[in-house]
Amino acid sequence: MLTILGFAMIATFLVLIMMKKMSPIAALVLIPALFCVFVGKGAKLGDYVIEGVTSLAPTAAMLMFAIVYFGVMIDVGLFDPIVRGILKFCKADPMRIVVGTAILAAIVSLDGDGSTTFMITVSAMYPLYKRLKMSLVVMTGVAAMANGVMNTLPWGGPTARAATALKLDASDIFVPMIPALAVGLLAVFVLSYFLGLRERKRLGVLTLNEVLVEEKETETVLVGSGGSGSGAAKSPVSTGGSGSGTDAEDTEDDERFQALDPDRPTLRPKLYWFNALLTVGLLTAMIMEWLPIPVLFLLGAALALTVNFPHIPDQKARLAAHADNVLNVSGMVFAAAVFTGVLQGTGMVDHMAKWMVDVIPEGMGPHMALVTGVLSLPLTYFMSNDGFYFGVLPVLAEAGAAHGVTPLEMARASLVGQPLHMSSPLVPAVYVLVGMAKVEFGDHTKFVVKWAALTCLIILAAGMLFGII
Repeated sequence: MLTILGFAMIATFLVLIMMKKMSPIAALVLIPALFCVFVGKGAKLGDYVIEGVTSLAPTAAMLMFAIVYFGVMIDVGLFDPIVRGILKFCKADPMRIVVGTAILAAIVSLDGDGSTTFMITVSAMYPLYKRLKMSLVVMTGVAAMANGVMNTLPWGGPTARAATALKLDASDIFVPMIPALAVGLLAVFVLSYFLGLRERKRLGVLTLNEVLVEEKETETVLVGSGGSGSGAAKSPVSTGGSGSGTDAEDTEDDERFQALDPDRPTLRPKLYWFNALLTVGLLTAMIMEWLPIPVLFLLGAALALTVNFPHIPDQKARLAAHADNVLNVSGMVFAAAVFTGVLQGTGMVDHMAKWMVDVIPEGMGPHMALVTGVLSLPLTYFMSNDGFYFGVLPVLAEAGAAHGVTPLEMARASLVGQPLHMSSPLVPAVYVLVGMAKVEFGDHTKFVVKWAALTCLIILAAGMLFGII
């Protein structure tokens, strides 16, 4: 019964948000509360929610102060050179912009934190998508998939969990998986290329001459550096091929196309290297685990505000500028705590996992690594990484060991579902992504699930082809 109710609760949540009948934050709170009553444990709802909030409170704190920290770094101009470099590559070509999004997300994902990746990627790319009227769900989908592949880095979380659960060395799991993961990342780039071609076909390659500076809330904006501003130059120019005109025109557009207002009052060019070293030090400390991540971002945000904006009114202005993002994301995390608290507290997750294991045919025993890879898609989407790696993977590994499948193969197979997992409603970072990109979570889900699942299956196929899984 708990198995059916668990799947019904998840399905109800997904259907309602994808049909836009409820907002994600309301659905995350009300649906599990209702199902908790159905299960007959309504009296314990408070305990479940408190347990969920307690477990996610460090994540919420990390996100709050990470948003403030990276918001300040964007304000002071730390990422301006990165944005300009991406824009120089992208020009005003939708195909290049989508590919650039995937490349940027993959590079920034090296720090192992999805929230950081999404904040930097969206901050850099949102102005282009918005100004050129490109599909924002393409941006969020591509960024989520690239980050999902890179999330398998040993310091990203899943690999360390798999190693801990099966008592293995993380490097023994990850290093042999590199070829398959490289194929997966290549698949994301190829998919980005075709999605970009689709956007190019829809919009054409655009020529931008003058773009007005427009700062509103936390959006970064494009600015033009001059030109005659003729009507022909301002209009979108559709092309049937690879460009919008001559090479000279493209060069001229490059010179005019700059990222972020170079005259905004929050810039701190004299403190650029201080901010760069502070960010590198912060990411290094995070990777080396010198302090808990929430503490690192709390200290980093306080230091960044104090040094860059020594006057209290300026600090208050920066906090107010990023308050919307902080409230939206932290509110979503605490709402998700209700969902996860009820799933765990009522025992729905345990029953769902046991049912999934029990339905595996006996004849599939020698192929348990393949089964684990396939199961990692739905299971890591419908439950947290902790639930999957500490609750389900050991059971699957035990079944595999009875048929001669090594724990290492099982651990590697368990990483396959991460590109899809990063868009799970139980992953706090995805709310940073859709919140900053101003995309409905349901729209993001409808777009990304099929492509992320395809990427997962490509990684699984590559792992089997290379003999890794």
